[in-house]
Amino acid sequence: MRPYELPLTAAAEAIRTRQLSPVELADSVLERIAHMEPRLQAYVTVAAGRAREAAREAEREIVAGRRLGPLHGIPMGVKDLIDVAGTATSAGSRVRADHRAQGDSTVAARLAAAGAVLLGKTQTHEFAYGLTTPQTHNAWDTGRVAGGSSGGSAVAVAAGMATFALGTDTGGSIRVPSALNGVVGLKPTYGLLPRHGVTSLSWSLDHVGPITRTVEDAALVLTALAEHDPRDPASLPTPATDYRPDAGTDLTGLRVGVPRNYYFDHVDPEVEAAVRLAVDQLQALGARLVEVEIPMTRYIQATHWGLMVPEATAYHEANLRTVPELYQADVRILLEAGELMTAGDYLRAQRSRTLMRQEWARMFREVDLIAAPTVPATAVRAGQETITWADGTVEGVSDAYVRLSSPANITGIPSLSVPVGRDSAGLPIGMQLLGRPLRESVLLRAGHAYEQTQPARDLARVRAAH
Repeated sequence: MRPYELPLTAAAEAIRTRQLSPVELADSVLERIAHMEPRLQAYVTVAAGRAREAAREAEREIVAGRRLGPLHGIPMGVKDLIDVAGTATSAGSRVRADHRAQGDSTVAARLAAAGAVLLGKTQTHEFAYGLTTPQTHNAWDTGRVAGGSSGGSAVAVAAGMATFALGTDTGGSIRVPSALNGVVGLKPTYGLLPRHGVTSLSWSLDHVGPITRTVEDAALVLTALAEHDPRDPASLPTPATDYRPDAGTDLTGLRVGVPRNYYFDHVDPEVEAAVRLAVDQLQALGARLVEVEIPMTRYIQATHWGLMVPEATAYHEANLRTVPELYQADVRILLEAGELMTAGDYLRAQRSRTLMRQEWARMFREVDLIAAPTVPATAVRAGQETITWADGTVEGVSDAYVRLSSPANITGIPSLSVPVGRDSAGLPIGMQLLGRPLRESVLLRAGHAYEQTQPARDLARVRAAH
């Protein structure tokens, strides 16, 4: 196995035991980027010189006995919404073409303090306002969408062009591209990871989170990042916590909710079959399956859009009035639509969210987590605008992709997407595990237990796809 193929946990252990140096790992990943990036376009910028110097510094520190932890010397990418001092944060837009960060975001600073090696900035749908990242190609089939808005981060990890990456998630933007590219994506509890220095789409829905190759890898990144930051008003006063799951696979006593409504409605049969098979595997590991009724489903999409659209428009108000021509057409239309929404519309969405949080909390009295599809269909072809379901219903691609992921943003609960197989075209399928607020450890334990029962995932199929 070449260094770029190693998951974070394995690479960290190889570095700890001196079987692999940070310089060897960085060189391997940068060579992979040079080979794959022209076809995949996962990065906005690649800072190869900076990455190699950081890797050399990490090697010197580790050799001197000053290893900082499992992220020390690990190459990673960050979404182009996340400030890194001295680098551009364009947010995928001509509006921000001249923006250069004056300081680090909190998450970038914490990764630097942990010794991680920054490779560059990954592509995003403009200002994260979309679910396809059109400039980036799916890691398994370049004729299909990468998913968004953290498509660059997910493709980079899936194709071996980063050992891990950070994304953001306002309606599914970590989990959707993770599911479509066959990697792990974690949207933590709202407020668990600080957003200081991260460009906002919708401040009451925005989250930062890791995209990795394994669940254990996601736990390592979460452990490095999850701590209170007073500069983010939404940051929770949580202490530093070790989220790494136990090695065992025994899930005895865990109550897994299986939705009888909503999450399996208008879902591709191959996606449903793969997710239900994964749920059966959780049961085989000792979990008890409990049917649950998802509350207030008729209000989910209206509530999500009722919160996101006016908040996004308010954030962009000045630029929308002075340089509207610099926005891409799809984003500009959404921002202009937000100007038509009234204060009453927004307040009704806020009230709906409050009620929804209360109803979901009642549902979670009966279960420890819920297992469901991450997205209802695998990656569609680039340029495809709609999905037609078996009953003749036609749904927009973005609406379909956000439909199953947005409830976790509205309620603020944690959600973990885990790969659970591929469809007949070889495209990845994801299962999401949703849990109670601040119970990331439960999701990571279940996801890790499931993962250990599956064949090891590597990049061989990704390589063969190109």
